[in-house]
Amino acid sequence: MTLKAVLFDRDDTLSLNRPLAYLEAANWANAEYGLEVEKSLAAMQAQWQSVSQKWQSLRTLQDELEFWRVYGEELSVRLERESEVGRRLVEHFPYWAFIQAAPEAREILGQLKAMNLKIGVLSNTLPNIQPTLEAVGLADLIDLPMASCTLGYLKPEPEVFRLAATALELEFGEILFVDDLIENVEAARALGMPALHIHHSGENGDVSSLREVLEYVEGQACTSTHT
Repeated sequence: MTLKAVLFDRDDTLSLNRPLAYLEAANWANAEYGLEVEKSLAAMQAQWQSVSQKWQSLRTLQDELEFWRVYGEELSVRLERESEVGRRLVEHFPYWAFIQAAPEAREILGQLKAMNLKIGVLSNTLPNIQPTLEAVGLADLIDLPMASCTLGYLKPEPEVFRLAATALELEFGEILFVDDLIENVEAARALGMPALHIHHSGENGDVSSLREVLEYVEGQACTSTHT
């Protein structure tokens, strides 16, 4: 079956963590409020860990706004400061400030689109996925961004892949899925979706870069042409 779309995960696939972001935020808090950098770093990391699963129940943009409001208040408590401090930290350093585009991401997506392929993103993430893609400079190259929260299912649940295929208006076999988690890759394959396990470190993956994803797609196109 001919490929007609590539469906990417976001985190650790199209985007990578920005290691310096926490330090930038802590330095900002030091400059604005005199907070010790080490204390701010510990508080921010502890706060994120405390809610690392709670976001999964969010469904609407309003839910997300409330989530971040409470997040800021709880962060202020950890910092032992008034609620304004946590609120301003969240405003100045939203969670998309902590990610950056993976190497060659924009170039690779452009080349895939030039092959008349639809580009989708399916991420286990909060409802408001669009600003994250804008922040890493990829939003204009993505036809269909999908957040698990708004779909109501998380990868690797089969239903989330069915909803994505329906949204793309394609059969499973026409969509290449790319993810950094093997359990998500295996779930997609079980439904008949070709899938690649990407690991940017070069360890234990089918591919180690987005460039290799492009090469795989080009190889599939050549095979289809000659069959």
